[in-house]
Formats: sequence, structure tokens, C-alpha cells
Amino acid sequence: MDLDLHTYHYSSRRVPLVAANGVVATSHPLASQAGMQILQAGGTAIDAAIAAAAALALLEPTANGLGGDGFALIWDGEKLHGINGSGRAPAALTVEALARAGHSEMPTHGWFPVTVPGVVKLWADMHERFGALPLEQVLRPAIAYAEEGAPVPVMTSQWWQNGIAAAKQRNGPEFTGFLPTYSIDGRAPQAGERFRSPGHARTLRLIAAQGADVFYRGEIAAAIVAFARETGGLIGAEDLAGHSSEWVDPISTTYRGHTVCEIPPNGQGIAALMALGALDNLDFAGHPRDSAAAYHPQIEAIKLAFADAFAYVADPAKVEVPIAAMLDRERLAQRASLISDHAQDFGPSELPRGGTVYFCVSDRDGRMVSMIQSTYMGFGSGVVIPGYGISMHNRGAGFVTTPAHPNQVAPGRRPFHTIIPGFLMREGKPVGPFGVMGGHMQPQGHAQVIVNTLDYGMHPQAALDAPRWRWERSGQLHLEQETPRHIVEGLLARGHRVEIDSTLSGFGRGQIIWRMDSGDYVAGTESRTDGSAIGW
Repeated sequence: MDLDLHTYHYSSRRVPLVAANGVVATSHPLASQAGMQILQAGGTAIDAAIAAAAALALLEPTANGLGGDGFALIWDGEKLHGINGSGRAPAALTVEALARAGHSEMPTHGWFPVTVPGVVKLWADMHERFGALPLEQVLRPAIAYAEEGAPVPVMTSQWWQNGIAAAKQRNGPEFTGFLPTYSIDGRAPQAGERFRSPGHARTLRLIAAQGADVFYRGEIAAAIVAFARETGGLIGAEDLAGHSSEWVDPISTTYRGHTVCEIPPNGQGIAALMALGALDNLDFAGHPRDSAAAYHPQIEAIKLAFADAFAYVADPAKVEVPIAAMLDRERLAQRASLISDHAQDFGPSELPRGGTVYFCVSDRDGRMVSMIQSTYMGFGSGVVIPGYGISMHNRGAGFVTTPAHPNQVAPGRRPFHTIIPGFLMREGKPVGPFGVMGGHMQPQGHAQVIVNTLDYGMHPQAALDAPRWRWERSGQLHLEQETPRHIVEGLLARGHRVEIDSTLSGFGRGQIIWRMDSGDYVAGTESRTDGSAIGW
């Protein structure tokens, strides 16, 4: 039967999922099934999250992979924990090295933007602390998908085609591993076509048998270093061996009587918190959700938050990041007072000095995981380690070369990170994990789904389905095609530079799980992608 999988003849509507014993919500149905398989085998939410993460590295390589970074917020039943799984710049990555190669700014592809991949160590550290099943069992579904193949879903196939087209335009020995790994006879897999990856299976089997050490000190590390040496890469054995995750205390702000939690810098989650902290001083819920009067203050609050985030967010292990001052409620109230009835350009306030997958999981014992991992711009740097299925991310593109900037590229430093998991609480009790991935859309998406939930009472699916907006650093405001005309006209009248965007990918992809007063769960999954929430 010949079916057109890319044409929608009628509008589609999803309903929220309700479940008692657990939920796995991811951007790929088979990854959700992998997590649910582990939950039903007796695994914890953490085990299930790792199973989904490993499966996504194979099933959705257009956004994440074994050579990427990740972060997680974990509710263990009593306390919320954060873990930063981002890698550091190699010792050889310096401003001087960039200049010698003719780069005045950070490149986006090739070896220069490659920092140490942190996601495999992240999985191992999460499992060691909170896992119940053997790691080999947890990784088994992903290994099966890699060996037996899995059909590529509709939206992923479109992004895959874009990635293959871009890869064919790149020259250099560092890119020779890409097409043999991610193409089928030089082309992208079509929607519904199976993709197999012996390299992914090989790497996952090694990790299952030997743990994360094989990636950072063993056979896999040796393969990464050898390929870097052969093709002009900067990453060395000591860079990989010295990598570690970092357990961190989440940062938070209050909004409408709830507590919104994020991972602290070097991520941009603090931007979402600053925006919500400013909005908590404004009463716009009296206006309809679908009105320019409701959109405008949210957009301006995000602009204020980004002005500070781009100026101050960096690696707190290397420079002082004034987190407390950035989240100070009095300062945020002052920032909110700058919002007028007209669109403005904001600079950072003076402070006292002192292309990603998001998924979430809950289990029958009340544990919950908010998790995100990424290779950044689509397939990442374009560098793929031959025979191992490892697409090296390009997170180093998040550095700047500006002298004295806190986020200036330097050896051993972690770059400004866009990927952020979120978690919502009320009166010290968990409500649940949420997230919207997609570059600098992420804090904007976090703010929008929280406003939809707490100001307008939307259930998780509706909060995700609602039309979104996206502000760009250029000053352009992108609105989804479904945005009502009166909102467009109202924002234009307020001075916003509006552009209607017909693409789905620019507005992020999210998942939400809320725990109801009964102890049961209600969940939503992203309608802009191939997402699936599975309940038990």
C-alpha cells in the first residue's frame, strides 16, 4: 500500500494520558516503549529514563546521540536532585588555537566545537545512585533496536533528510564517518523504513558489559582519540579520562504559589526562572490566553531574562556566576516594572559581582525524572567515530571568543548550554517533570507551558498543544501559523517585529507529567513531533 505519510487532510487532536503506575513520555514511540518495558520489569523511573535515553540515541540521531551531553532532575520520593552531564573543553581548545586555524568566532561543525561528551557518564551515574535493574538489562531494548532495526517516524525522517543533505556539502577527513553510519546507500531513511546501526549496538554492548569507563578510558575512548589524531581533532585521552558528571542543587523561583525548578548554570534554565519571576509581579491572567495582551508581557519578560542570561551565564566552576542576584525577587520586580505597553530592546541589568530530545518518566513509587540530552545542531558537529555510531556533539559552539566574557572558550571550561529539564513543585511536594527542547526556544517554552498551566488551568496536553511564540536575538518574533489573526495584529500594534512561521521544528518539542492529588498521573506529549506518552 502506497501511503503519503507527510500530508494531513484534517486537524488532529490528542487527549491527555491518565495512568496509575507510571508514565514514559518521549519524542519517539519506541523509546517510550523501551522505558515502559523497563518499568514493568521492576525498574525505577531512573532505570526507565536511561532505557529511553539510550533508545533515543539510536532512534532519533537527528537530535541526540552517544556523543552528546545531558542533564536531569530526579525526584527520588523525598528530595529533588540535579545532575549536570555536560562535558568540558579539551586542553588544546584555546582562543589562540582557533585564531591559528583562521577562526575569529566558534565554528559550528568539525572538531573545534567538540567538547567531551558527557551523556554516557550521566547515565552511569544516575544508574549507580538510583537504579534497581542491571545496566545490561536497562540497555537491552536500545541494543535490540540497533541490531534489528527500527522504522523511522515521519517528523524524524524529515530532519534526517536535512542532515544528510548538509553532510554531503562538507569536505574533510573528519566527516568521513557520517554517511556510512547514518545513511542508507547515501540517502536518508524514508518514513517507515528501518534503520539499523551495528556501530550503536557495538558501543551499547560495550557500555552494558564494562560500564562508562569503556567510553572514557577503554576501547571506545581509544577509538575517539585515534580518529581525532588522524583527522585534526583536539580531544585527547586525558580529556576523556578526566571527565565527570556533577550532582548539583536545583535552582528555583516561585510562580503563582508553585516552585519552578531548573538546573543551575552552565545551562540557560535560569532564563526561564527570571522570566517567570518577573511575570509573577504582573497580573495578565484576566486577559484571555489567546490575546495580544497576554502574549506581550510574556515576550517582554523573556527578552529581559535573555539579556541577563547571555551576559552572565557560564561555567560556575571557572567563573563566578551571580545566580542569587539574578534570581533576587526584588530585582526581578524592578525588571518587570520596565515592561510597558510597547515592545522594547533590553540590555542586561547591573548585578553585584561576587537540535535535542526531552523526555520524562514517573513510576508507581512516586519517583520522577525530567531529562534532556542533545548533540546540539541536528546531528551535532558532523564528526562521527567510524564503527561505533558516536556522533560527536558541537556544544562548544556555545562558547564565545569575546575577551574577558565569562563564557569565553578556554580549556577545561563547560560552554553555555541551551538544554534544560524542568520540574514543578507546590508546598514542598512534587507536581512533576516538564520540558520543551529546541535551542533558545527552551526557556521560552518552559515559561509558556507553566503560564498555560498555572494562569489558564490547562491540562498537560493542552498546555503543549497551544500555539507558541519564539523570540530571536535579532529582535524577530516568530508566531506559529495557527496563531489567531487578532493576536498578530495586536502584537504588531505594540511594536513587535512579527513573522508567521509555518515550520514545526522551531517551536520546540515538549513532554509533561503531573502527579494528581490522588497519586495518579496525567501526561501530555508533543503534537509537533512523533511523541508518545505511555501509561501503566
